[in-house]
Amino acid sequence: MLQHSKISDSDLRNKIKNVEICFGGNRKLKIYGTLKCKSGKRMKRENRVFFSTQEEAQKNDFRPCGHCMKTEYQNWKNGLI
Repeated sequence: MLQHSKISDSDLRNKIKNVEICFGGNRKLKIYGTLKCKSGKRMKRENRVFFSTQEEAQKNDFRPCGHCMKTEYQNWKNGLI
């Protein structure tokens, strides 16, 4: 888990380009989703965290976003994850 407030914008862009970061999350709400999610783009920088895999996010007790990851969210809601 990488916090947005602890990385420079240029380093962040490089990690996204190199596919080291694939998912973003809200540290306070414990929700993760795709980097293109409208909900994720609205969150405050100090709450934003990044993950390389879904498994990493789930290990940190984050749940899938209900907007951009509908199938994963339904599986989580039904207790399948």
